[in-house]
Amino acid sequence: MPKGKKPSAPKPAEAPLVLTKSNGDAWDQEADVIVVGFGGAGACAALEAHAAGSKVLVLDRFHGGGATAISGGVFYAGGGTHIQREAGVEDDADEMFRYLSLEVKGVVSEDTLRDFCNQSVENLQWLEQHGVPFEGSLCPYKTSYPTDDYYLYYSGNEGFSPYKDAAKPAPRGHRAKGAGLPGESFYEPLRASATRAGIDVEYEARVTRLVIDSANRVLGVEYRKVTKGLWSQLHRKLHQAGIAVVKYNPKLAAKLRARCFRIEADHSTVTRARARKGVILAAGGFIYNRSMVKEIAPKYRTGMPLGTASDNGSGILLGTSIGAKTDLMNRISAWRFINPPEAFAKGMIVNKRGERYINEFMYGAAVGEAMVEDNDGEAIVILNAELKKLAREQCKPGEAQWFQRAPALLNLWFNTKEGKSLEELAKTIKVPIESLRATLDDYNDAAEGKKPDRFGKDPQKMHSMRSGPYYAIDAGIRSKRFPCPTLTLGGLVVDERTGQVRNESGGVIPGLYAAGRNAVGVCSRQYVSGLSIADCVYSGRRAGGAAARGEVYAEQSVPSPSESTPAQAKMPEQAAPVRMANALAEALPPIRQGQVADPSPEAQERPNRRPQREGAYPRQALNRSIRRPGGTTRVSSQRGRLTKRAP
Repeated sequence: MPKGKKPSAPKPAEAPLVLTKSNGDAWDQEADVIVVGFGGAGACAALEAHAAGSKVLVLDRFHGGGATAISGGVFYAGGGTHIQREAGVEDDADEMFRYLSLEVKGVVSEDTLRDFCNQSVENLQWLEQHGVPFEGSLCPYKTSYPTDDYYLYYSGNEGFSPYKDAAKPAPRGHRAKGAGLPGESFYEPLRASATRAGIDVEYEARVTRLVIDSANRVLGVEYRKVTKGLWSQLHRKLHQAGIAVVKYNPKLAAKLRARCFRIEADHSTVTRARARKGVILAAGGFIYNRSMVKEIAPKYRTGMPLGTASDNGSGILLGTSIGAKTDLMNRISAWRFINPPEAFAKGMIVNKRGERYINEFMYGAAVGEAMVEDNDGEAIVILNAELKKLAREQCKPGEAQWFQRAPALLNLWFNTKEGKSLEELAKTIKVPIESLRATLDDYNDAAEGKKPDRFGKDPQKMHSMRSGPYYAIDAGIRSKRFPCPTLTLGGLVVDERTGQVRNESGGVIPGLYAAGRNAVGVCSRQYVSGLSIADCVYSGRRAGGAAARGEVYAEQSVPSPSESTPAQAKMPEQAAPVRMANALAEALPPIRQGQVADPSPEAQERPNRRPQREGAYPRQALNRSIRRPGGTTRVSSQRGRLTKRAP
């Protein structure tokens, strides 16, 4: 790199390489199945493909784990798992199906959702066989996330109307055994199992483009591998350091990422790997591609990204570079959790018009959706002195996890506005007093049992606030002191039987599969805790098995191919000023990855130019759903011809 030139973030995906003539020298290595990304979905795909007898190569840009390893480690499972039975919980796949039908809203076919529910018990057992630990200690109260005393809990909206009216409520949030956020307890056993199986995993290996033949069949991938030894170790250390400090010092985290980019550019070699049966994209979502979020889902841009730097949309853009179809790309889950402390949820949430719009005890993603989609991202928590005092009591050590207590206390101390009267509070927070007064009167009547709550909130979970002083906490998506975590849900459209990626005309792209947040799946319309990881397991195993079998499907009566050319993966280059000495990285101690939440990951990586009105990223209608086409015919796969690589 020329002296003085600032390193820029590499493009998430480049245009595909088309090979047209057969020659063995075109490839540096071969495998039956290549998996791009070694997070939860990638690990499951690799293990399943290996179990089916395939030689598997896994490529990960960093050191594996992805968002799964830094998550709460919750696996959504039901249908009567042995963990549920140990806790005295009765459940069956039909009840699970009825509940999830309301949550997923047709994002996958009924057959696929029922298969997901029917396989839930077996998938939990499969995880345990690979060493993932679970426990049947049932949390006796509703919470966004339990303390370390409990590992089975109600992780969604099961106990609220209309869900409880359609299906018998059951706790299905199976939390991997471990302290705090035990994402590592979920992921590391899968990594260890892959190692024992002899699966070939290459770390510090960034896939840059797909390799295809003239018929658009995927033949393999091209990737940049960081030189082993000093540079790969430094790359890993910098990445881990960035994850550790990002919540506390986003600018330093951006500099550390930029240093990783420089290492990738200056100390890596290009390698081409052939996939004899298929390539599986499992590289995570795109929440850390802030330009992409701004263009596709601008209402969520001010939310706090939840994930890792690998969640830059690379897997999705690799697919669209050869004409893959996307859907639900504007579906982003915003987590507006206010419980614990429970006192916050016993108060009321209003918008800038002074109106309530949801049951405050609903799951945080449901609150977040109502907040962003229908109320301009506004959420003001209203409390009185009694609830404020109770909230402080509920934030004591042992009452909740530290990552729940800390933001609650910070908001009580630094993000609370006071009004001696309701009129004074309304003036302070700039909402109409007439509307706020009517809302509070209605709330108080419901809390006192004089009338049903319009949002179905249990009177036992409400607190009458007839007298002041009153307090308001800004919990909106733009709040500086109450960050709202966000993650992406949409992705590539896949054949729901195999995970094979579909093209814009409805057919499938031979040799290409997708799983996890690279693919539209069970959680792509609405999120509840554990559903994304459960979908990673389900879709990862599905894609791994199908790719290992080398099966492809040809659709009957599909629409005529579009005359337009396939969308090419384009990404505005980003620059990031960096002056990081090697001594800084070498001085950093070994770091255990923690929860990632970067409110401004591109703070030091601004685009060189503003995106055009018609951008490079695929937009999709909010209410689109995926439907399985009619009759299918199984056909054998074809291989393309390769050309000799230019020296």
